[in-house]
Amino acid sequence: MVNSFISKFNSKISEYNGIITAIIPSERIFEAVKFARDEMKYEILADIACVDNLNLNNPKRFSLYYIFSSLKGLNFIIQTDIDENQSLKSVSEIYKSANWAERECYDQYGVKFDNHPNLRRILNHKEFIGYPLRKDYPIDKYQILTQSDSLVDEMRDQLLNLGLASEENDEFKIKYTFLNIGPSHPATHGTIRNFMALDGEKIAASVTEIGYLHRGFEKSCETHTYAQIIPYTDRLNYCSAMLNNVGYAKAVEDILGVTLPDRAIFMRVILGELARIIDHEVCLGAMFVDMGALTNYWYLYNPREKIYNFLSRLTGARFTNSFARIGGMAHDFYDGWEDELLGYLKEVEKGLDDTLTLIEKNRIFLDRVQNICKISAQDALSYGFTGPNLRASGVDYDLRKDKPYYYYDSFDFNIPVGSCGDIYDRMFVRFYEMKESVSIIRQAIKRIPNGDICIKDKDIILPPKSEVYGNIEALINHFKIIFDGVKLPVGHFYGASEGGNGELGFFIVSDGGNMPYRLKLRPPCFYALNAFSDMVRGGLIADSILNLGSINIIAGELDR
Repeated sequence: MVNSFISKFNSKISEYNGIITAIIPSERIFEAVKFARDEMKYEILADIACVDNLNLNNPKRFSLYYIFSSLKGLNFIIQTDIDENQSLKSVSEIYKSANWAERECYDQYGVKFDNHPNLRRILNHKEFIGYPLRKDYPIDKYQILTQSDSLVDEMRDQLLNLGLASEENDEFKIKYTFLNIGPSHPATHGTIRNFMALDGEKIAASVTEIGYLHRGFEKSCETHTYAQIIPYTDRLNYCSAMLNNVGYAKAVEDILGVTLPDRAIFMRVILGELARIIDHEVCLGAMFVDMGALTNYWYLYNPREKIYNFLSRLTGARFTNSFARIGGMAHDFYDGWEDELLGYLKEVEKGLDDTLTLIEKNRIFLDRVQNICKISAQDALSYGFTGPNLRASGVDYDLRKDKPYYYYDSFDFNIPVGSCGDIYDRMFVRFYEMKESVSIIRQAIKRIPNGDICIKDKDIILPPKSEVYGNIEALINHFKIIFDGVKLPVGHFYGASEGGNGELGFFIVSDGGNMPYRLKLRPPCFYALNAFSDMVRGGLIADSILNLGSINIIAGELDR
């Protein structure tokens, strides 16, 4: 199908790591994206990455990269270049994920999209002046902004689109009751604001405002070496920091063509699945608190604390571990870790079983979660859902199986899949994923070999400290890597892994230096929250609280 795309659009192509990029004229972008969905069968528009070409050898000011994923584990990229004063046709009517993706390009770079339904800032404050990810916007420039956004204008537009308000008057202000849930509210699970128009207890419309935790992750990456970025990744999905470490390191290693020693690979599998367990326990435990079921919270959280103790002893940090390295791991497991971890896994399983005993046949619980805030498989794909949220809608898609890495294709585990995409399915997919993660960890513990935990490449990995202190060559090598850093080949690359919430992707543009020219994170949470307003419309306020928990929004990953 790629050949048919090339012939139809007469496009130039490039390829790296099996991912093809097709370059097309900007005026054909809508047609090309539609072709990618309908003819090439790319079900997911995973992300849109914008790059400012100011310091690159490209006569056009901006390049936009439309990154597609298919359920077969394939990726495809469409690139188009535009001048600063050009606009592009919105593709939000083809993929619903494009709504927020295009808003982000507009917010950060000033790229305009014709026919976009709601082209407003999304991560930055409405009064913010300029476009912070442009290369000519200084990283140390700050602005003091004091006015909050009432969101009434955006709410009015949404009610108009739904046929619930009139162009002629503002009667909707009398007809509906307006309620802010967040940004400072325990039930928002982070700094998120949902502004709702209520007809009694029912939600007529909802507007979501994000950006309260936006701290410029991508801008900061442009001024740090590839190795220095690793601690920043901890602060993305901070409920599963190790998966962020591993996902980023893996993306860079794939670009470098690095193959890790087997012991390092199995370490990453074990620690990544542990991170997946604690991520799901946070999601489910917080949801039980939201519905008044505190006992279940403790059944899930107490074993989670034991895992944090294990991670603290191993890495020196409970929460933000910064344990992966480009080319390996910081250091090896300590003596006796196997028995200790196996004991903690038994506690995790007991907590899961105790919780399931309380809820599986509990009529009050089932009434709260079954057939509530449903999203179909088709809509979930269009919105860019991945991970547990997509699988809950009946789509069997998991990068560990469909694009296997780190020997995942050799482990014996199942992918839990829901049927109708309601809150119940989103919860129970996570319950059973934790059981599968426990099984994977046990298998990995049995199979983990002895040997090195880092590659033997002096241009990538730091020498052991014992050598640095007593060997002049090792000292020089250490000094050189710290100051010069790892250098990537010139080009653009995309790498993804299965994070706690789904496809965690890193789009990297390299100019050959030791820092990324552009690093774009593909956060699973961002596209899940895009669908929130549609999911809760017509439901009750209490349902919206549980729904927000069920899609597991983590503000650090969402806002970056």
